[in-house]
Amino acid sequence: MDRVWNWIKSHKIISAIAAILLLLVIASFFSSGGRDYEYVAQEANEGDVTRVVSASGTLRALNTINVGAEVSGQITAVYVDFNSPVQAGQLLAEIDPTRPRARVTQARAQVDLARASLAQAQASIIRSTTDVEVQTREFGRRQELAESGFVSAAGLDQAENALVAAKAALSTAEAQAQSARAQIAQSMAELESARLDLSRTRIIAPTSGVVIDKLVDPGTTVAASFQTPNLFTIAADTSRMQVEASVDEADIGQVREGQSVRFSVDSYPEEEFEAIVQQIRQSATQTGTAVSYLVILDVDNSDGRLLTGMTANVDIITGLKADVLRVPVAATRFLPREQDRGEAAREGGEEQSKQAYVWLAGEDPYLPTRTPIETGLEGEDYVEITGGLEPGQQVLIRSRNASSATGQEEEEEGS
Repeated sequence: MDRVWNWIKSHKIISAIAAILLLLVIASFFSSGGRDYEYVAQEANEGDVTRVVSASGTLRALNTINVGAEVSGQITAVYVDFNSPVQAGQLLAEIDPTRPRARVTQARAQVDLARASLAQAQASIIRSTTDVEVQTREFGRRQELAESGFVSAAGLDQAENALVAAKAALSTAEAQAQSARAQIAQSMAELESARLDLSRTRIIAPTSGVVIDKLVDPGTTVAASFQTPNLFTIAADTSRMQVEASVDEADIGQVREGQSVRFSVDSYPEEEFEAIVQQIRQSATQTGTAVSYLVILDVDNSDGRLLTGMTANVDIITGLKADVLRVPVAATRFLPREQDRGEAAREGGEEQSKQAYVWLAGEDPYLPTRTPIETGLEGEDYVEITGGLEPGQQVLIRSRNASSATGQEEEEEGS
Protein backbone atom coordinates (compact mmCIF):
# COMPACT_ATOMS: atom_id res chain seq x y z
CA MET A 1 0.00 0.00 0.00
CA ASP A 2 2.88 2.32 0.82
CA ARG A 3 4.31 1.71 -2.62
CA VAL A 4 0.97 2.74 -4.21
CA TRP A 5 0.80 5.96 -2.26
CA ASN A 6 4.40 6.73 -3.03
CA TRP A 7 3.73 6.18 -6.78
CA ILE A 8 0.62 8.41 -6.65
CA LYS A 9 2.59 11.16 -4.90
CA SER A 10 5.35 10.96 -7.50
CA HIS A 11 2.87 10.94 -10.46
CA LYS A 12 0.25 13.46 -9.36
CA ILE A 13 -0.93 14.53 -12.83
CA ILE A 14 -1.41 10.99 -14.16
CA SER A 15 -3.14 9.99 -10.93
CA ALA A 16 -5.51 12.96 -11.15
CA ILE A 17 -6.49 12.13 -14.76
CA ALA A 18 -7.09 8.49 -13.86
CA ALA A 19 -9.25 9.53 -10.91
CA ILE A 20 -11.36 11.84 -13.10
CA LEU A 21 -11.90 9.11 -15.70
CA LEU A 22 -12.91 6.67 -12.99
CA LEU A 23 -15.42 9.15 -11.56
CA LEU A 24 -16.90 9.73 -15.04
CA VAL A 25 -17.35 6.00 -15.62
CA ILE A 26 -18.99 5.58 -12.21
CA ALA A 27 -21.26 8.59 -12.82
CA SER A 28 -22.25 7.31 -16.23
CA PHE A 29 -22.98 3.89 -14.82
CA PHE A 30 -25.22 5.19 -12.05
CA SER A 31 -26.94 7.80 -14.25
CA SER A 32 -28.04 5.06 -16.68
CA GLY A 33 -29.05 2.74 -13.93
CA GLY A 34 -26.44 0.29 -15.13
CA ARG A 35 -28.13 -0.09 -18.57
CA ASP A 36 -26.09 -1.05 -21.64
CA TYR A 37 -28.57 0.42 -24.16
CA GLU A 38 -30.06 3.77 -25.04
CA TYR A 39 -33.01 5.07 -27.01
CA VAL A 40 -32.74 6.98 -30.28
CA ALA A 41 -35.21 9.83 -30.83
CA GLN A 42 -36.20 11.94 -33.82
CA GLU A 43 -38.23 15.12 -33.78
CA ALA A 44 -41.66 15.46 -35.34
CA ASN A 45 -41.31 17.83 -38.28
CA GLU A 46 -43.20 19.13 -41.28
CA GLY A 47 -42.67 17.58 -44.68
CA ASP A 48 -44.20 15.37 -47.36
CA VAL A 49 -45.81 11.97 -46.74
CA THR A 50 -45.91 9.69 -49.78
CA ARG A 51 -47.65 6.30 -50.07
CA VAL A 52 -46.55 4.12 -52.96
CA VAL A 53 -47.34 0.75 -54.51
CA SER A 54 -44.23 -0.98 -55.80
CA ALA A 55 -44.24 -3.21 -58.87
CA SER A 56 -42.07 -4.27 -61.77
CA GLY A 57 -42.80 -4.06 -65.47
CA THR A 58 -41.44 -3.98 -69.00
CA LEU A 59 -41.07 -1.06 -71.38
CA ARG A 60 -42.93 -1.38 -74.68
CA ALA A 61 -43.30 0.87 -77.69
CA LEU A 62 -46.60 2.72 -77.59
CA ASN A 63 -47.63 1.46 -81.03
CA THR A 64 -45.89 -1.71 -82.21
CA ILE A 65 -46.87 -3.16 -85.58
CA ASN A 66 -46.08 -6.68 -86.75
CA VAL A 67 -45.49 -6.81 -90.50
CA GLY A 68 -46.24 -10.23 -92.00
CA ALA A 69 -46.53 -12.02 -95.33
CA GLU A 70 -49.91 -12.95 -96.80
CA VAL A 71 -48.45 -15.13 -99.56
CA SER A 72 -46.11 -18.08 -99.37
CA GLY A 73 -42.75 -18.23 -101.07
CA GLN A 74 -39.05 -17.65 -100.73
CA ILE A 75 -37.64 -14.31 -99.59
CA THR A 76 -35.48 -13.01 -102.44
CA ALA A 77 -34.39 -9.67 -100.94
CA VAL A 78 -34.43 -7.82 -97.59
CA TYR A 79 -33.83 -4.06 -97.67
CA VAL A 80 -33.85 -3.13 -93.94
CA ASP A 81 -32.10 -4.26 -90.78
CA PHE A 82 -32.47 -3.83 -87.01
CA ASN A 83 -32.93 -0.17 -85.94
CA SER A 84 -33.52 0.94 -89.55
CA PRO A 85 -35.80 4.00 -89.76
CA VAL A 86 -38.56 3.45 -92.32
CA GLN A 87 -41.26 5.55 -93.94
CA ALA A 88 -44.83 4.49 -94.66
CA GLY A 89 -44.92 2.72 -98.04
CA GLN A 90 -41.22 1.86 -98.05
CA LEU A 91 -40.22 -1.53 -99.53
CA LEU A 92 -38.93 -3.81 -96.76
CA ALA A 93 -38.49 -7.15 -98.55
CA GLU A 94 -39.57 -9.13 -101.60
CA ILE A 95 -40.93 -12.66 -102.04
CA ASP A 96 -40.32 -14.66 -105.24
CA PRO A 97 -43.16 -13.46 -107.57
CA THR A 98 -42.97 -16.31 -110.13
CA ARG A 99 -46.12 -18.19 -109.05
CA PRO A 100 -48.30 -15.14 -108.42
CA ARG A 101 -47.25 -13.70 -111.80
CA ALA A 102 -48.24 -16.97 -113.52
CA ARG A 103 -51.62 -16.79 -111.80
CA VAL A 104 -52.10 -13.28 -113.16
CA THR A 105 -51.34 -14.46 -116.70
CA GLN A 106 -53.76 -17.39 -116.37
CA ALA A 107 -56.53 -15.21 -114.93
CA ARG A 108 -56.07 -12.66 -117.73
CA ALA A 109 -56.44 -15.46 -120.30
CA GLN A 110 -59.68 -16.57 -118.61
CA VAL A 111 -61.00 -13.01 -118.88
CA ASP A 112 -60.18 -12.89 -122.59
CA LEU A 113 -61.88 -16.27 -123.13
CA ALA A 114 -65.02 -15.13 -121.31
CA ARG A 115 -65.13 -11.95 -123.38
CA ALA A 116 -64.84 -14.01 -126.57
CA SER A 117 -67.77 -16.16 -125.40
CA LEU A 118 -69.79 -13.00 -124.79
CA ALA A 119 -69.02 -11.76 -128.30
CA GLN A 120 -70.21 -15.09 -129.77
CA ALA A 121 -73.37 -14.94 -127.68
CA GLN A 122 -74.08 -11.36 -128.79
CA ALA A 123 -73.62 -12.40 -132.45
CA SER A 124 -76.08 -15.27 -131.90
CA ILE A 125 -78.56 -12.81 -130.40
CA ILE A 126 -78.36 -10.59 -133.47
CA ARG A 127 -78.81 -13.56 -135.79
CA SER A 128 -81.66 -15.01 -133.73
CA THR A 129 -83.40 -11.63 -133.54
CA THR A 130 -83.31 -11.33 -137.34
CA ASP A 131 -84.57 -14.88 -137.71
CA VAL A 132 -87.46 -14.17 -135.35
CA GLU A 133 -88.44 -11.10 -137.38
CA VAL A 134 -88.31 -13.10 -140.63
CA GLN A 135 -90.33 -16.02 -139.22
CA THR A 136 -92.86 -13.60 -137.74
CA ARG A 137 -93.52 -12.03 -141.17
CA GLU A 138 -93.63 -15.47 -142.83
CA PHE A 139 -96.14 -16.74 -140.29
CA GLY A 140 -98.30 -13.64 -140.87
CA ARG A 141 -98.39 -14.13 -144.67
CA ARG A 142 -99.27 -17.81 -144.39
CA GLN A 143 -101.99 -17.01 -141.91
CA GLU A 144 -103.60 -14.58 -144.41
CA LEU A 145 -103.29 -17.13 -147.25
CA ALA A 146 -104.76 -19.88 -145.03
CA GLU A 147 -107.81 -17.69 -144.42
CA SER A 148 -108.25 -17.41 -148.25
CA GLY A 149 -107.81 -21.15 -148.69
CA PHE A 150 -104.48 -20.95 -150.53
CA VAL A 151 -102.37 -22.53 -147.71
CA SER A 152 -103.22 -25.74 -145.97
CA ALA A 153 -103.34 -26.13 -142.20
CA ALA A 154 -100.11 -28.17 -142.34
CA GLY A 155 -98.31 -25.28 -144.06
CA LEU A 156 -99.54 -22.87 -141.38
CA ASP A 157 -98.34 -25.18 -138.61
CA GLN A 158 -94.96 -25.43 -140.26
CA ALA A 159 -94.59 -21.63 -140.31
CA GLU A 160 -95.65 -21.42 -136.66
CA ASN A 161 -93.09 -24.06 -135.64
CA ALA A 162 -90.34 -22.15 -137.44
CA LEU A 163 -91.30 -18.97 -135.52
CA VAL A 164 -91.23 -20.80 -132.18
CA ALA A 165 -87.83 -22.28 -132.99
CA ALA A 166 -86.45 -18.83 -133.87
CA LYS A 167 -87.68 -17.40 -130.58
CA ALA A 168 -86.14 -20.34 -128.68
CA ALA A 169 -82.82 -19.75 -130.43
CA LEU A 170 -83.00 -16.09 -129.39
CA SER A 171 -83.64 -17.03 -125.77
CA THR A 172 -80.69 -19.46 -125.86
CA ALA A 173 -78.39 -16.77 -127.27
CA GLU A 174 -79.46 -14.31 -124.57
CA ALA A 175 -78.80 -16.95 -121.86
CA GLN A 176 -75.37 -17.62 -123.35
CA ALA A 177 -74.63 -13.89 -123.26
CA GLN A 178 -75.67 -13.69 -119.59
CA SER A 179 -73.47 -16.69 -118.80
CA ALA A 180 -70.55 -15.08 -120.63
CA ARG A 181 -71.00 -11.88 -118.60
CA ALA A 182 -70.95 -13.93 -115.37
CA GLN A 183 -67.80 -15.71 -116.54
CA ILE A 184 -66.20 -12.33 -117.25
CA ALA A 185 -67.06 -11.11 -113.73
CA GLN A 186 -65.68 -14.29 -112.17
CA SER A 187 -62.53 -14.15 -114.28
CA MET A 188 -62.03 -10.47 -113.41
CA ALA A 189 -62.34 -11.31 -109.71
CA GLU A 190 -59.76 -14.07 -110.10
CA LEU A 191 -57.52 -11.65 -112.00
CA GLU A 192 -57.81 -9.05 -109.22
CA SER A 193 -57.02 -11.73 -106.62
CA ALA A 194 -53.98 -12.82 -108.58
CA ARG A 195 -52.82 -9.22 -108.99
CA LEU A 196 -53.31 -8.67 -105.24
CA ASP A 197 -51.20 -11.73 -104.43
CA LEU A 198 -48.55 -10.48 -106.85
CA SER A 199 -48.50 -7.09 -105.11
CA ARG A 200 -48.20 -8.84 -101.74
CA THR A 201 -44.85 -10.30 -102.79
CA ARG A 202 -43.55 -6.79 -102.04
CA ILE A 203 -43.53 -6.32 -98.25
CA ILE A 204 -44.35 -2.66 -97.62
CA ALA A 205 -44.04 -0.69 -94.35
CA PRO A 206 -47.60 0.17 -93.23
CA THR A 207 -46.40 3.13 -91.15
CA SER A 208 -43.32 5.20 -90.40
CA GLY A 209 -41.14 4.13 -87.50
CA VAL A 210 -38.11 2.06 -86.53
CA VAL A 211 -37.52 -1.64 -87.22
CA ILE A 212 -37.03 -3.21 -83.78
CA ASP A 213 -37.15 -6.84 -84.90
CA LYS A 214 -36.25 -8.65 -88.13
CA LEU A 215 -37.08 -12.35 -88.46
CA VAL A 216 -36.14 -13.14 -92.07
CA ASP A 217 -33.13 -13.08 -94.37
CA PRO A 218 -32.78 -13.69 -98.11
CA GLY A 219 -33.45 -17.37 -98.83
CA THR A 220 -35.94 -17.83 -96.00
CA THR A 221 -39.14 -19.60 -97.05
CA VAL A 222 -42.37 -18.29 -95.54
CA ALA A 223 -45.61 -20.27 -95.45
CA ALA A 224 -48.85 -18.33 -95.12
CA SER A 225 -51.20 -21.31 -95.44
CA PHE A 226 -52.62 -21.35 -91.89
CA GLN A 227 -51.54 -18.04 -90.34
CA THR A 228 -49.70 -14.90 -91.34
CA PRO A 229 -45.98 -15.31 -90.54
CA ASN A 230 -44.38 -12.30 -88.85
CA LEU A 231 -41.40 -10.87 -90.76
CA PHE A 232 -40.69 -7.51 -89.10
CA THR A 233 -41.74 -5.54 -86.02
CA ILE A 234 -41.94 -1.77 -86.38
CA ALA A 235 -42.20 0.65 -83.46
CA ALA A 236 -44.31 3.41 -84.96
CA ASP A 237 -43.37 6.04 -82.36
CA THR A 238 -40.61 5.67 -79.77
CA SER A 239 -40.92 9.24 -78.45
CA ARG A 240 -43.70 7.93 -76.22
CA MET A 241 -43.57 4.49 -74.62
CA GLN A 242 -45.51 2.51 -72.07
CA VAL A 243 -44.64 0.35 -69.10
CA GLU A 244 -46.66 -2.81 -68.58
CA ALA A 245 -46.45 -3.20 -64.78
CA SER A 246 -47.76 -6.21 -62.88
CA VAL A 247 -49.46 -5.10 -59.62
CA ASP A 248 -50.38 -7.56 -56.87
CA GLU A 249 -54.08 -8.02 -56.11
CA ALA A 250 -53.51 -6.76 -52.55
CA ASP A 251 -52.40 -3.36 -53.91
CA ILE A 252 -54.48 -2.93 -57.07
CA GLY A 253 -57.35 -1.34 -55.11
CA GLN A 254 -55.15 1.70 -54.40
CA VAL A 255 -54.25 2.30 -58.04
CA ARG A 256 -56.24 4.82 -60.08
CA GLU A 257 -55.91 6.18 -63.61
CA GLY A 258 -54.01 9.47 -63.71
CA GLN A 259 -51.80 8.76 -60.68
CA SER A 260 -48.15 9.82 -60.87
CA VAL A 261 -45.46 7.15 -61.12
CA ARG A 262 -41.72 7.05 -60.49
CA PHE A 263 -39.62 4.28 -62.01
CA SER A 264 -36.01 3.35 -62.65
CA VAL A 265 -34.24 1.04 -65.09
CA ASP A 266 -31.01 -0.87 -64.64
CA SER A 267 -29.34 1.08 -67.43
CA TYR A 268 -29.67 4.34 -65.42
CA PRO A 269 -29.67 3.19 -61.77
CA GLU A 270 -29.09 6.69 -60.35
CA GLU A 271 -31.92 8.33 -62.29
CA GLU A 272 -35.68 8.38 -61.79
CA PHE A 273 -38.15 8.63 -64.66
CA GLU A 274 -41.76 9.80 -64.48
CA ALA A 275 -44.93 8.26 -65.87
CA ILE A 276 -48.72 8.39 -65.53
CA VAL A 277 -51.16 5.54 -64.91
CA GLN A 278 -53.01 5.29 -68.22
CA GLN A 279 -55.05 2.09 -67.89
CA ILE A 280 -55.81 -0.70 -65.42
CA ARG A 281 -56.53 -3.99 -67.17
CA GLN A 282 -59.37 -5.93 -65.54
CA SER A 283 -58.13 -9.30 -66.74
CA ALA A 284 -56.21 -11.07 -63.95
CA THR A 285 -52.97 -12.99 -64.42
CA GLN A 286 -52.44 -15.96 -62.09
CA THR A 287 -48.99 -17.43 -61.43
CA GLY A 288 -49.28 -20.30 -58.99
CA THR A 289 -51.33 -18.84 -56.12
CA ALA A 290 -50.33 -15.23 -56.87
CA VAL A 291 -52.86 -13.04 -58.70
CA SER A 292 -51.82 -9.79 -60.35
CA TYR A 293 -53.25 -7.18 -62.71
CA LEU A 294 -51.61 -5.37 -65.60
CA VAL A 295 -51.31 -1.59 -65.21
CA ILE A 296 -50.33 0.45 -68.30
CA LEU A 297 -48.15 3.52 -67.66
CA ASP A 298 -47.63 6.31 -70.18
CA VAL A 299 -43.98 7.42 -70.48
CA ASP A 300 -42.37 10.37 -72.24
CA ASN A 301 -39.30 9.17 -74.18
CA SER A 302 -38.58 12.23 -76.28
CA ASP A 303 -34.85 11.90 -75.56
CA GLY A 304 -34.88 8.30 -76.84
CA ARG A 305 -32.89 6.83 -73.95
CA LEU A 306 -35.49 4.24 -72.96
CA LEU A 307 -35.53 1.12 -75.12
CA THR A 308 -38.18 -1.55 -75.61
CA GLY A 309 -37.76 -4.58 -73.37
CA MET A 310 -36.08 -2.74 -70.46
CA THR A 311 -37.19 -3.80 -66.98
CA ALA A 312 -38.74 -0.98 -64.94
CA ASN A 313 -38.85 -0.86 -61.13
CA VAL A 314 -42.07 1.04 -60.54
CA ASP A 315 -43.40 3.09 -57.61
CA ILE A 316 -47.00 4.20 -58.16
CA ILE A 317 -47.81 7.19 -55.94
CA THR A 318 -51.22 6.32 -54.49
CA GLY A 319 -51.25 9.07 -51.83
CA LEU A 320 -49.41 12.35 -51.22
CA LYS A 321 -49.69 14.95 -48.43
CA ALA A 322 -47.39 17.96 -48.69
CA ASP A 323 -46.06 20.04 -45.77
CA VAL A 324 -47.82 18.14 -42.99
CA LEU A 325 -46.67 17.20 -39.50
CA ARG A 326 -45.05 13.78 -39.68
CA VAL A 327 -43.02 11.23 -37.73
CA PRO A 328 -41.16 8.15 -38.94
CA VAL A 329 -43.38 5.07 -39.33
CA ALA A 330 -41.00 3.30 -36.94
CA ALA A 331 -42.10 5.67 -34.14
CA THR A 332 -45.69 4.37 -34.27
CA ARG A 333 -44.50 0.78 -33.98
CA PHE A 334 -41.70 1.12 -31.45
CA LEU A 335 -42.17 -0.19 -27.91
CA PRO A 336 -39.59 0.53 -25.18
CA ARG A 337 -38.35 -2.21 -22.93
CA GLU A 338 -40.84 -3.37 -20.35
CA GLN A 339 -38.98 -1.95 -17.35
CA ASP A 340 -39.02 1.53 -18.96
CA ARG A 341 -42.72 1.72 -19.81
CA GLY A 342 -44.24 2.51 -16.43
CA GLU A 343 -47.22 0.93 -14.71
CA ALA A 344 -49.93 2.74 -16.72
CA ALA A 345 -48.49 1.68 -20.07
CA ARG A 346 -47.95 -1.91 -18.96
CA GLU A 347 -51.61 -2.17 -17.85
CA GLY A 348 -53.04 -0.88 -21.15
CA GLY A 349 -56.16 -2.78 -22.22
CA GLU A 350 -57.67 -3.70 -25.56
CA GLU A 351 -58.98 -0.19 -26.21
CA GLN A 352 -55.50 1.25 -25.67
CA SER A 353 -54.05 -1.24 -28.14
CA LYS A 354 -56.39 0.12 -30.82
CA GLN A 355 -55.22 3.67 -30.19
CA ALA A 356 -52.19 4.86 -32.15
CA TYR A 357 -49.46 6.29 -29.94
CA VAL A 358 -45.79 7.20 -29.80
CA TRP A 359 -43.25 7.38 -26.98
CA LEU A 360 -41.83 10.82 -26.20
CA ALA A 361 -38.33 11.28 -24.81
CA GLY A 362 -38.34 12.82 -21.30
CA GLU A 363 -35.78 14.35 -18.98
CA ASP A 364 -34.91 10.85 -17.82
CA PRO A 365 -33.92 8.97 -21.01
CA TYR A 366 -35.23 5.72 -19.52
CA LEU A 367 -38.67 7.06 -18.56
CA PRO A 368 -40.34 7.92 -21.91
CA THR A 369 -43.93 9.12 -22.01
CA ARG A 370 -46.60 7.30 -23.97
CA THR A 371 -48.68 9.81 -25.97
CA PRO A 372 -51.85 8.99 -27.98
CA ILE A 373 -51.87 10.43 -31.49
CA GLU A 374 -54.21 10.75 -34.45
CA THR A 375 -52.78 9.70 -37.80
CA GLY A 376 -53.61 10.39 -41.42
CA LEU A 377 -51.83 9.11 -44.50
CA GLU A 378 -49.20 6.45 -43.83
CA GLY A 379 -46.36 6.30 -46.35
CA GLU A 380 -43.38 4.02 -46.75
CA ASP A 381 -41.13 6.16 -44.47
CA TYR A 382 -43.36 8.64 -42.64
CA VAL A 383 -46.88 8.82 -41.23
CA GLU A 384 -49.00 11.98 -41.12
CA ILE A 385 -49.89 13.26 -37.61
CA THR A 386 -53.26 15.01 -37.42
CA GLY A 387 -53.42 15.37 -33.63
CA GLY A 388 -51.58 14.70 -30.37
CA LEU A 389 -48.14 16.07 -31.27
CA GLU A 390 -46.46 19.41 -31.85
CA PRO A 391 -43.58 20.11 -34.23
CA GLY A 392 -40.20 19.63 -32.56
CA GLN A 393 -41.25 17.00 -30.01
CA GLN A 394 -38.81 14.10 -29.78
CA VAL A 395 -40.30 10.66 -30.46
CA LEU A 396 -38.48 7.38 -29.87
CA ILE A 397 -37.84 5.32 -33.00
CA ARG A 398 -35.42 2.57 -31.86
CA SER A 399 -32.90 1.43 -29.26
CA ARG A 400 -29.20 0.80 -29.67
CA ASN A 401 -26.18 -0.53 -27.80
CA ALA A 402 -24.88 2.28 -25.60
CA SER A 403 -21.38 0.82 -25.33
CA SER A 404 -20.88 0.57 -29.11
CA ALA A 405 -18.89 3.38 -30.65
CA THR A 406 -20.85 3.02 -33.86
CA GLY A 407 -24.24 2.97 -32.14
CA GLN A 408 -25.12 -0.52 -33.41
CA GLU A 409 -28.90 -0.88 -33.40
CA GLU A 410 -30.67 -3.54 -31.40
CA GLU A 411 -33.86 -5.31 -32.32
CA GLU A 412 -36.89 -3.21 -31.44
CA GLU A 413 -38.96 -4.77 -28.68
CA GLY A 414 -42.64 -5.01 -29.51
CA SER A 415 -44.41 -3.56 -32.49
